Amino acid sequence: MKLARNVVVVGAGAGGLAAAIAAAASGFDVTVIERGDTPGGKMRQLDVGGRLIDAGPTVLTMRWVFERLFRMAGADLAASVPLRRAGVIARHGWRDGSRLDLFPDIEESVRAIADFSDRANADGYRRFAADSAAIFSTLRPTYIDAQRPNPLTLMRRIGFTRVSEQMALRPLSLLWPVLGEYFTDPRLRQLFARYATYSGSSPFLAPATLMLIAHVEQEGVWVPEGGMHGVARAMEALAVELGVTFRYNTQVASIDSLTSGVTGLTLATGERVPADRIVYNGDISALAALTGGVDRSGVRPVARRKRSLSALTFAVNARTSGFPLSYHSVFFANDYSAEFDMLMQSREMPAVPTTYICAQDRDAEGNLPAGVDRERMLFILNAPADGDIKSFSSKETGQCLTQALTHLSACGLTVDESEMDVTPTSPDRFHRLFPATGGALYGPLSHGFRGAFRRPGSRTRIPGLYLAGGSAHPGPGVPMSTLSGMLAAESLAEDHASTHQSRPAAISGGMSMA
Repeated sequence: MKLARNVVVVGAGAGGLAAAIAAAASGFDVTVIERGDTPGGKMRQLDVGGRLIDAGPTVLTMRWVFERLFRMAGADLAASVPLRRAGVIARHGWRDGSRLDLFPDIEESVRAIADFSDRANADGYRRFAADSAAIFSTLRPTYIDAQRPNPLTLMRRIGFTRVSEQMALRPLSLLWPVLGEYFTDPRLRQLFARYATYSGSSPFLAPATLMLIAHVEQEGVWVPEGGMHGVARAMEALAVELGVTFRYNTQVASIDSLTSGVTGLTLATGERVPADRIVYNGDISALAALTGGVDRSGVRPVARRKRSLSALTFAVNARTSGFPLSYHSVFFANDYSAEFDMLMQSREMPAVPTTYICAQDRDAEGNLPAGVDRERMLFILNAPADGDIKSFSSKETGQCLTQALTHLSACGLTVDESEMDVTPTSPDRFHRLFPATGGALYGPLSHGFRGAFRRPGSRTRIPGLYLAGGSAHPGPGVPMSTLSGMLAAESLAEDHASTHQSRPAAISGGMSMA
C-alpha cells in the first residue's frame, strides 16, 4: 500500500538513490528529479578516446551498507552488482624508489611493512590496526549507522560510564601526531595520514578518529563490474523495479513550503511539482538559495575556508611502463607538510603533487587483461575548493598534468604521452557540476573535535524536508552517502507515522538503523 503520493527526491547521487529505494521499499510513492542526464552524481563517467572512464569516486568499501539497502528492497546485491575483492588494498610509491602494498589480511601487511621498514614499525601497524578496529566498532552503531548525534548524545549512546571507550576514539587528538605513536618511519606516517583526504581534510588538522578508515579498508575494498557508475546504474534499476519515477535533465528552481511544511518544487521551466515530503540530495551550501534563506531550513552554506578539498582530475587513456600499477595506486610527494600548506593556506596547487591513480583495466590482483594496450586511468590531485572564484586555464591545467607526470616518472611510472587521450576536470568545473560548493567534493572540513558534528542530520527546520548526501551526516564517500539516504528515508517514515508533523527538538539523537 502506498503511504504518500508525492515523495520527491532532488538529486540522483548515491544518497538520493538510496533514499528513493528505501522510501519506495517502505511503501512510499517516489519521484527522483535530477539536473543531469544520468544517475550517480559524482559517480560519473567520461568518454575519453572512445572509452568510458569512471571520473568520480573509485573505492567501494563497507559492502554491508549496500547489502542492507538491496535486501530491504527484496534484492540481492551480488546478483545486481558483481563485486571482486581487491587482493591489494592499494600500492604506494615514493620518489626514492620504495614501494609498499597493503593487504586486507593484517598479518600479510605486517610482513610487508617489516620488509619495507623494520619490525618495530610492523608491530606498530598491528597495534594501529587493532585500535582502528576498536574505534570503528564503537562508532558504527553510535555514529556511522545512526541518526546524527551531538557530543552529549554520542556519549550517551556509547555509555557515560564507558570512559575508556570514549577516550579511545582520540577525539581531542590530531591524526598526524597520533600516527607518530605507531610509526617512526616517515613514509608510513605519510601513508596512513592520507586517510584524512578521504574526507577532503588535512592530516595535520583532522582528528585522529579518522584512523578508523584503516579498518574499513581491511574489511574489503571491492571492484564493481562496470565501475562505480555501474553501482549507480544498479541502484537506479532497483528503484525503477520498486516503482520510482526518474526525471532527468530537470532543474529545480525552488523548494516551496509553508509554516506547516513543504508543499512542492518549482522547476526552472516554471512547472510546479507538488510534494508531501522532499529529500534534498544536493550539497548543503546550495540549499539556502532554494528554500528562501538560511532561517527557513536552518542549514548554513559552508564558508570558503571551511570547505573540504576539491580535486584536479585527469581521465587518461594511455600506455604505461615501469612501476606495476595496482587497481589503486598512490604516489607520494616528499614534503607532505609543505603540500598541505600550499593547499590549505596559500590556496595553490603544489609543484609536486601526491597523485592517486585508479587503473580501471586492472583486475583485482592488478593485472592487465590480455590484449589491452592503452589503459584507462583516473589521476586525482588534491586542490583548493576555490572554483567559484578561480578558473583553471588550459595552460594551468596542462602545467599541473606535466608536474604530475614528472612526479610519477620520479616514482618509476612512465606514462606514454605520444598517444595519450586525456580529459581534465578542475575545481571550477566541479563547482559548475555541483553548484555553490566552490568545487568542494566532501562538504565541510572534518577538522578538530567538532568537525564530525558540523554536518547536519537528516531533518531540517522545514517539516517534511530531509537531507541526504556527502555534505550531510554521516559524511562523504559513496557508502556514507548511501547511509545518509537511508537515514533520510527512516526519518521520513518515522515522521509520517507520527501525528506530530513538525520537527521535534528532542529527536537529535535519532534512531539506529542496526
